[in-house]
Amino acid sequence: MKKIVFHMDLDNTIIYTEKHMLNADKQCVERYEGREFSFVTPKTYELLQKITKQVIMVPTTTRTIQQYNRIDLKVGTFSYALVCNGGVLLVDGKEDEGWYAQSLRGICRSKKELIQAMEFLEKDKRRTFELRFIRELFVFTKCEEPMAVTEELKELLDMEVVDVFQNGVKIYVVPKSLSKGDAVCRFREYVGADYVIAAGDSDFDISMLESSDLGIAPYDLSNRYRFSDNVKCLTDQVLYADALLEYVYRIINTIC
Repeated sequence: MKKIVFHMDLDNTIIYTEKHMLNADKQCVERYEGREFSFVTPKTYELLQKITKQVIMVPTTTRTIQQYNRIDLKVGTFSYALVCNGGVLLVDGKEDEGWYAQSLRGICRSKKELIQAMEFLEKDKRRTFELRFIRELFVFTKCEEPMAVTEELKELLDMEVVDVFQNGVKIYVVPKSLSKGDAVCRFREYVGADYVIAAGDSDFDISMLESSDLGIAPYDLSNRYRFSDNVKCLTDQVLYADALLEYVYRIINTIC
């Protein structure tokens, strides 16, 4: 039987905040500061229960360990999770120190640019949030005029070794060697996977989709990026989480 790994981004891929106006029968899967924060649909929950029994499911997220641990999809504990954009591997909830050490070695060439980005952002009056150096892997903050800040960072930094991402008011400076795609390749070897599926919704996820045997992307991401033939782009007529899990369920039963 083939060893199938399914890497799934979480936010806006599997789980959604209230702003997405899910139906009243949505299920809460994350609480933050005492309130319900993230949800899944009943269909997503049903499909997660089925798929979990058939493949190695690996949440693959830019969230930190603490942010990831707030989530309970109510399908049992995942044996593996990749957090901090793939820089940290959790095995049965505990950090794999060897994986993290390898991640740190992998970003050595980017350290100068990360420090330069922090110096720039530390002084920038448009910054509205604390400056975080997440596990000494990548830089995160929030800013007013985020598009302008992003463009200025791209002009300042060596874009051969780092990427600058903007998501709303959030700004990230991430080593190119610390991509979800790199994590997918490392994890394939780590577990000896025969077939790798990946699903995500944002620019962070593009490398992960491209590095898998089968990538699954939403319609709006396919409008902004020209994917390779291994990536399936889904219609926007159905909620992405429900559509992608239904597609994955069909695919894994075909492979098995």
